[in-house]
Amino acid sequence: MTWAMNVNPLGNLALSALVAAVPIIFLFVALTVLKLKGHWAAIIATTLAVVVAAVVYGMPLQFAGLSVVYGALFGLFPVCWIVITALFIYNMSVKTGQFEVIKNSLATISDDRRMQALLIAFSFGAFIEGAAGFGTPVAITAAMLAGLGFNALYAASICLLANTAPVAFGAIGIPIVVGASVSGVDLMAFSQIVGRTLPFLSVFVPLYLVVLMTGWKKGIEVWPACLVCGGSFALVQFLSSNYIGPLLPDILSSLASIICTVAFLRFWHPKESWHFPEEAKSEGRATLNYSGGQVFRAWAPFLLLSIFVAAWGIKPIQTAMNQIFLVKLPIGGLDNMVIDHVGKAKAAVYTFNGLSAAGTAILLAWLFCIPVMGASIRTALEVAGNTLKQLKWPIVTISTILGFAYIMNFSGMAITLGYAFASTGWLFPFFAAFLGWMGVFMTGSDTSTNALFGKLQAVTADQLGINPLVTVNANTCGGVCGKMISPQSISVATAATNMVGKESEIFRFTLKHSLLLCTVVGIICMLQAYVFTWIIPTVEKAAPAAVKAVAAAAATGINADGLLYLGITFATAVLITVMSRILGKDLETKEGTIRTVFH
Repeated sequence: MTWAMNVNPLGNLALSALVAAVPIIFLFVALTVLKLKGHWAAIIATTLAVVVAAVVYGMPLQFAGLSVVYGALFGLFPVCWIVITALFIYNMSVKTGQFEVIKNSLATISDDRRMQALLIAFSFGAFIEGAAGFGTPVAITAAMLAGLGFNALYAASICLLANTAPVAFGAIGIPIVVGASVSGVDLMAFSQIVGRTLPFLSVFVPLYLVVLMTGWKKGIEVWPACLVCGGSFALVQFLSSNYIGPLLPDILSSLASIICTVAFLRFWHPKESWHFPEEAKSEGRATLNYSGGQVFRAWAPFLLLSIFVAAWGIKPIQTAMNQIFLVKLPIGGLDNMVIDHVGKAKAAVYTFNGLSAAGTAILLAWLFCIPVMGASIRTALEVAGNTLKQLKWPIVTISTILGFAYIMNFSGMAITLGYAFASTGWLFPFFAAFLGWMGVFMTGSDTSTNALFGKLQAVTADQLGINPLVTVNANTCGGVCGKMISPQSISVATAATNMVGKESEIFRFTLKHSLLLCTVVGIICMLQAYVFTWIIPTVEKAAPAAVKAVAAAAATGINADGLLYLGITFATAVLITVMSRILGKDLETKEGTIRTVFH
């Protein structure tokens, strides 16, 4: 028997919204005041959400429980799968000692922690976000910064903050594609308006995170490098999103930022390198202790990771992989059993895309890394086992918080909160950003908040006489500011920096910055709606026949193209593996140490 959700169960929208917000409020209190460990906060909040759904919203317990299970399955795969495989590579790099070479090579560019944060947390993290998204960049960059000797709290928090700028175009533009599909706005126009909003954040986020890490005086010392890093990223982000589309802005922007920043640091460097107070006094740029070939070999695992992740973001490869293996499992007892607020049955089908998932791309990169690093199969398996032990509680937290997001969605509580935001009238463009922010806090995903609130944002804008592009843009750009406080993201960061159980510290550290940046986005969207309306893209609608013709052309021969690209990817990986062993042949790994052999 089906169940129809009631988004105003108390007959008063304000009261219904207040009750719907209770589980979210508890999460905030649990992490800021009670300082509970992340997994306990998530478990209690999810239990509370089930109680509210059953008692107040009248949702049958069977549907409530299955909603949580459905979300938890998504948390386990693909989300946890990404984190697990990403840490396989990092942990094996540490185990074999090759991460010491990486640390030395970075120190020759700059031993200044501020510059390392710009290059790794912001620029390299944006590249990984563009290629994979869904927690991958934080998992990798936070682990790298911690490995370099960063204070663990700052390593985690800085990577979460740096991940603000690229999130909207992450995973090859998936949040934009989903947002346009759900809301009904034009895809290219949506890409353009997001690309006219986020660069205002992107240009100053590098300086912001450096000041946050070091204080105003030490932060402003390196403003030229921050401007080059953020400015190059923002410029290419604007150009690519406005003239190419939503798929490549992160990839192109991050590459521009890395190239420009490294080139700039060849000619400019802070007079005095900055390290954390607990570290020994800096002695300036380090001397490179390894040959170019040895450095290439040490970095090859992360090059392989980037190639595989970027390749898996290419649509033909995804299609080919899904044609080879794709399992869709309807959740019995839940699929099409919940009728949403507009009278449509909600699908509940778990998709297991075992080959096309980003985590599988990273796993393949890890397999190539075994010969690159000179590790034995026994060492690789030992690293994998230890990584799973390291991640046991983050896995619980991530899967539970996704269960929380799904019960909020299937019960109607998320829609109730959406309607409450929509009742703010002419101020809605401002609060639309916080609606997106709240969606990412709950789900950990800008894609998910667009799927959850995209249509509501567009419909409400139409009713208020506002261009829907403005509010759907606010949902997306406000959402990126919520990424740094999402329990799912924080769990990834704590796992990567060995801070499991200290999620509340990171949450309290990032909360005020998340609110500040979301406020900035809200103000920008208000200005777009009422003052600078010329910034809103104009949409030229294609004829339906033309759209169908393009879709038909795109569907033809995709599988063959995907296999071709896949072959090129593996051939490139083999080439890099062979080159790394030949060029870095004098670099021998000895169970966690590096020994350089001169012939």
